[in-house]
Amino acid sequence: MFRWVLFIVIYILIDLYAFQALKNVTKSKWVYAFYVLVSLVVLFNVIYQITYYDSSRVMNTGRAYAFGFFIAIFIPKLILISFIFGEDVFRFFIALYSKFFSNSSDFHIPSRRKFVSTLALTIAAIPFTSLLFGMYKGKYNYKVLSYDLFFDDLPEAFDGFQITHISDIHSGSFDDKIKVQYGIDLINEQKSDVILFTGDLVNNLANEMIPWKEAFSSLHAKEGVYSVLGNHDYGEYVNWNSNQEKFTNFEAVKSVQKEMGWNLLLDQSHFFERNGEKIALIGVENWGEGGFKKAGDLDKAVSNVSNQTFKILMSHDPSHWKAKVKDDLRTFHLTLSGHTHGMQFGIEIPGWFKWSPVKYRYEHWAGIYEESGKYINVNRGFGFIGYPGRVGIWPEISVITLKRKNAIEV
Repeated sequence: MFRWVLFIVIYILIDLYAFQALKNVTKSKWVYAFYVLVSLVVLFNVIYQITYYDSSRVMNTGRAYAFGFFIAIFIPKLILISFIFGEDVFRFFIALYSKFFSNSSDFHIPSRRKFVSTLALTIAAIPFTSLLFGMYKGKYNYKVLSYDLFFDDLPEAFDGFQITHISDIHSGSFDDKIKVQYGIDLINEQKSDVILFTGDLVNNLANEMIPWKEAFSSLHAKEGVYSVLGNHDYGEYVNWNSNQEKFTNFEAVKSVQKEMGWNLLLDQSHFFERNGEKIALIGVENWGEGGFKKAGDLDKAVSNVSNQTFKILMSHDPSHWKAKVKDDLRTFHLTLSGHTHGMQFGIEIPGWFKWSPVKYRYEHWAGIYEESGKYINVNRGFGFIGYPGRVGIWPEISVITLKRKNAIEV
C-alpha cells in the first residue's frame, strides 16, 4: 500500500511541475481541464491494470495499452520538468545576483519565460507523438534487413546458402491478424533455404499460440523451419498453481512448434548436406546472464559435431555469445540470437547511426557483430512485449546469405 501511495504522490508532483510549462503558454481553462483529465485517467488506469493483473490470462491487451499510454505521457512530462527546473535554477541565481551585486535590496525571482516553456512543449511533443505512432503503426512496421557474410571455410556447396532469421514472436501480444499475416507472408517471400527462429514464441502461455497457429504453420523453406526456446517460453513469469501445471504448459509450448511443422532443437544439432558437403545447425536452450534462465548445454548440443564442421548456432540471448561462444575453441561461425528487441525504442539511420537505451545493458543488441571472423546477428524481434509498440527500432526479418570468400576472388 505504501508503494502505491508513494508512486501516486511522486506522479502528482511531477505532473504539477510539468503543468507549469503549459500554464505559462496558455490561459485556457479547457486546456487545463483536459490536461488534468488525461493525467488522472492514465494514472488510475495503470493502477487498475497492475492491481488486477492476471498472468494466467492469454491476452492482457488492456494492461499493455495502459502501460503504453502511461509512458507516452510520462516521458514528455519528464522532459518538461527538466526544462522548467533548469530555468528555475537560472531564475534563482539571477535573483541572487540582483540582490547582492546590484542596487536592488529585494530578493525577486524573475518570471518564467514563455519562450522556454514553448520550446519545452515542442520538444516534449516529439516523444509523445512518436510513442503514440509506435502503438498505432510501428509495432507492425516490418523491415527486411539483408546481410552477406563471407567465410574462408564455408563448404563450396553452401556458397549462397540463404537464411531467414526471425525471433521473439511473443504471440500473446498480437492484436491484428491481417498485419501479422502480412509479416508472415513477407518471411515466405524471401524464399530462403531455411527459416530459423531464435525463441520467445509466447509471452507466458502455450495457449497464446492458438489464434496464430495456422498462420505460422504456413512458414515454409526448402530445408524447413528450425527453432529454439527463449526465456519467456519456460513459463517463468507466471504464478502457477503447481509445478505440474507449469510443466504441462512448457510441454505444450514445445508441442505446438512440432504441430506447426517446426523442428525444435533442444541442445541438439542438425546437418544440412549438399553435394557430399555439410554444415551443422546447432540449437541450445536459453542461456542468459543477468538472472535469466541458464538451461542451455552447448557441450551436449555439439557432441556429434566435429571441430572442423562449419557451424551455425541458435541461442536466444546474445549474452551467451559474449560469455561462452565467441571464445570457444570450437569455432561457431555464425550465431543467431534475439531477446533484446532493441528495447523497441531507439534511433537508427541504416549504415550510419544506431542507438537505443538497451545498449547500456547489452553490448550486442541489434544487427551484425563480428570478432575474429566469427559473427552474431541479434534480431530486433518479430513481435513486441510490455510497451505495445515500436519507435525507431522496427520489427525485423533478417535475411543472411552465406558466401565463400574465395568465390569472390575468381
